[in-house]
Amino acid sequence: MRLVFLHSDWIEFGPREKAVKVAEDTLKEEVRVEEALVTMVTVEKGDNEEVVEKAVKDILDVFNRVKAERIVIYPWAHLSSNLASPINALEILKNLESKLVEKGVEVVRAPFGWYKAFKISVKGHPLSELSREIKPEEKKKEEKKAVEKKYVILTPDGREIDAESANLDEFNREFQIMVKKEALGEPLPGGESKVIRYLRRFGFEWESYSDYGHMRMEPYAALIFDLVADYSKIVTRKLGIPIFEVKGTAFFNLHEKPVKEHAELYGDRLYMMETDRGEFVLRYAACHQQFSMLKDWTISYKDLPFGAFEIADSYRYEQSGEVELSFRLRRFYMPDLHVFTKDEEEAKEWLLKVHRLIMEEIKLLKRTYELLINIVNPEQYERYKDFIIKIAQDIGKPVLVAIYPATGANYYWTINIEYHIVDVLNRPREIGTVQIDIGNAKRFGIKYIDADQTEKYPAILHTAIIGTIERYIFTLFDTALQKEHPMLPVWISPVQVRIMPITNELLDYAEEVAQKIENEGFRVDIDDTNRPLGRKIVDAEREWIPYIVVIGQKEKEAKKISVRIRESGETVQMSVNDLINRLHEETKGYPRKPLYFSKFLSKRPRFMHLD
Repeated sequence: MRLVFLHSDWIEFGPREKAVKVAEDTLKEEVRVEEALVTMVTVEKGDNEEVVEKAVKDILDVFNRVKAERIVIYPWAHLSSNLASPINALEILKNLESKLVEKGVEVVRAPFGWYKAFKISVKGHPLSELSREIKPEEKKKEEKKAVEKKYVILTPDGREIDAESANLDEFNREFQIMVKKEALGEPLPGGESKVIRYLRRFGFEWESYSDYGHMRMEPYAALIFDLVADYSKIVTRKLGIPIFEVKGTAFFNLHEKPVKEHAELYGDRLYMMETDRGEFVLRYAACHQQFSMLKDWTISYKDLPFGAFEIADSYRYEQSGEVELSFRLRRFYMPDLHVFTKDEEEAKEWLLKVHRLIMEEIKLLKRTYELLINIVNPEQYERYKDFIIKIAQDIGKPVLVAIYPATGANYYWTINIEYHIVDVLNRPREIGTVQIDIGNAKRFGIKYIDADQTEKYPAILHTAIIGTIERYIFTLFDTALQKEHPMLPVWISPVQVRIMPITNELLDYAEEVAQKIENEGFRVDIDDTNRPLGRKIVDAEREWIPYIVVIGQKEKEAKKISVRIRESGETVQMSVNDLINRLHEETKGYPRKPLYFSKFLSKRPRFMHLD
């Protein structure tokens, strides 16, 4: 903050036209103030309560020394180029005025946000013209201390085992790996996962012109992303409750009380930005938008439970050295579902249903999850212990429980379940999640009318059933690389069938076959490039294409096709209808999309990174 003091016989000022959109409402009248200490004030970025307190002290010091009768606070944006946003500046000026009035001083504040004409008569003595610069004290950035959590293992038969003294040999390998990393703090294996190499091959890459942790997606990658996004909607509706899909913004004003409180509970990794309306936080999930929207809905107990869903562009300020392609990002997409229930008990019932759906979904990939269950404090652990044992019984194996201390950081959830895979590098990776929130409904003003006509606050489940879009894609690639013949599921393979005519004379039959397959909703392309067949097959294999169809004269005459099946590695003769039936069976229940690129390889720029 910068201040200029002018001990004046009088000052006259009057607003003429607005200088900023958030200018205060005021009458366009001339104001004259006699015998005043006129304080020209420039509010700068970073000014806070501490700066206001110092400014009050300095202003009163000069006021008492010159023996002025009153103080005029005059917004003056010309003393610095490091200006605070208008909304922040106005808040600081109002605070400054309020604290001076509390000291028993008469204060006149000129309207903020206007171009003003003014005249002033300044007294001619040594103290009549002074200036000050006030800065907030630079505080050393304290390293965030790790919360001291207690880790226990709960088994399906109800045994509670201290994780530090447990004999881990009695548990499966994946669970051992998770316990060693999460509870015992053992270092993870180093090096870059080969998953990253294959993600790049399919067109997932960092955008070098952007911030750290922001991805770009070439045609194959964009198609994979959109298919997963569509699938996340299908999965959500498997819960069998009404789902209301919404859309909204990613920018939320930290001067709004519920937004600020939720951000404080969330903790670090907030992605911040400043606009002419003040300081904003970029959402880290769909919570802000959905909660802001639902506070305006009229909800009956008869409507519950129901879900609100959005594929939300989300932002977390991850450390630049820790970002990882398609896994740890600063900008990502969360297929975020909130289930609104009557109370905590009903929330627990639905948590169990969501949990089972999460486990079913990973089984479809022939994988399983290991569970890390976070409990907000020891008291909640005692309340939830039987429920956690029920979850362990449900999956038929132990779970790791992290119990947060009674004092320390606050959280908006009571129980938070993390679902971890163990990747090709033997590292646990959190993918899915579900948690119970009993505080945000009240914080944001979300209510429902109960049967007795009283207003109540719902309990809320937060979940991304398949994880973020990007983490689910990471899981697909990690799963593919653990197979004998690495491949993505057929439904999400960018090209499901590639047709290769041995000669250009067979191109008409190749197009006829392709059209039949395409008419059934499947993605098929034709390698019509002038290259040896062996080279074409090698490239198709490197693209993990599930079905490679080679067409020669013999196939054309017999109206058959020779199909190389990637999953088994075998080549079989079949009819086009046989292949179509097989594709229908393998993609049942999954979304479909057309090619995002030319059907003919000869008309396609090289965007697959086949090195």
